[in-house]
Amino acid sequence: MMYYSTNRKAPQATLEKAIVKGLAEDRGLYMPERINQLPKEFFDDIASLTFQDVAYNVASAFFGEDIDLDALYDIVRSTLSFDCPLVRVTDDIYSLELFHGPTLAFKDVGARFMARMLGYFRSEQQINVLVATSGDTGSAVANGFLGVPGIHVYVLYPKGKVSPIQECQFTTLGGNITAVEVEGVFDDCQRLVKSAFMDEELNRRMHLTSANSINVARFLPQAFYYFWAYAQAVRMGLDGRRIVVSVPSGNFGNLCSALFGVRMGLPVRRFIAANNANDVFYNYLQTGCYEPRPSVQTIANAMDVGDPSNFARILELYGRDHDAICQHISGASYSDAQIAETMRQCLSESGYILDPHGACGYRALQEQLQPNEIGIFLETAHPAKFKELVDKVLGIEIPVPDRLAAFMQSTKQSTPMSADFNDFRAFLLAQ
Repeated sequence: MMYYSTNRKAPQATLEKAIVKGLAEDRGLYMPERINQLPKEFFDDIASLTFQDVAYNVASAFFGEDIDLDALYDIVRSTLSFDCPLVRVTDDIYSLELFHGPTLAFKDVGARFMARMLGYFRSEQQINVLVATSGDTGSAVANGFLGVPGIHVYVLYPKGKVSPIQECQFTTLGGNITAVEVEGVFDDCQRLVKSAFMDEELNRRMHLTSANSINVARFLPQAFYYFWAYAQAVRMGLDGRRIVVSVPSGNFGNLCSALFGVRMGLPVRRFIAANNANDVFYNYLQTGCYEPRPSVQTIANAMDVGDPSNFARILELYGRDHDAICQHISGASYSDAQIAETMRQCLSESGYILDPHGACGYRALQEQLQPNEIGIFLETAHPAKFKELVDKVLGIEIPVPDRLAAFMQSTKQSTPMSADFNDFRAFLLAQ
């Protein structure tokens, strides 16, 4: 399988190059030259398969031409050492809980898979991974790559704009993980990473790659849990009803992986892209005009993205046809007050505790679900990762899982950084 750039001005790449390089030479995002359909037999038998077996079938369709299948099977099983259960919240709304991995966030799936794929393709030269985070990406990537030989990770995050627990999860590790605290917003962090990839001297000296969802090995594996959600829905007898999936959306890697899944045959009727106040994509759906702007800080901080990278992939999937996108994806945008209101309402009516991001997905289903439809929203992180906020909004004291509490006992280690690329460049060259 070859991979081309969304900007179509760079040479095609092998899977190895697409993973190791991350971003194409023309600043475009890599796309596979085709998306393979899964056979009917897979869907006929899906209810009897394990999560790992479902994921292996999907991974084989994505990567099976370019990696030894036994090695791919081992990578999948090692990645998915935890479940992503589908949990009933109301009669017609279910939560896909993606917070049962090591860092209690959905990005554990993509980050752990990518770390193992990068290890599979790694040469003798050290690889330096640059990753920008607005919250959970940093912790998932840092923990996924911690201690991996020959790989050093630099996590860039906006100062004061991630939750204290999120920050502890990637600033206390040390070893081959370096946290870089940027004076700015997430978009500044993402800009620094992209600029570094375009710098010839940096790439010549440091062998850079990215672990953000711009990397095909990070975002494509996120399709695994959409297929697993469908498998669980079949077991619950929900397959006869039309499934609508609501995806809390920031950089849009999560929704993009689901759309790839649909091209492979995943039976989902439509999707809702649930935004916080950073509503660039929502406005695009309404107007047909994509107008990125600086992100604003919200209580759903992992979605504080004003120029989502994976929008380019969504355009590519739909041939830049706005009408076609709107036929399959609707949008929603919520203020902090609306998010908090939804969290309180859900707890009161169902006893289920939402994190701020899942609250966006849940509310979108409440407002847009049609009769005879089943709604699935993604609960992307454990509520305890936002403990101070959740406690305040709900007026309760939620317990902190032992895994999170352990991070809070360690000492923060981070490097302060301006949003000026020249400063970041000089820092990297000095390493």
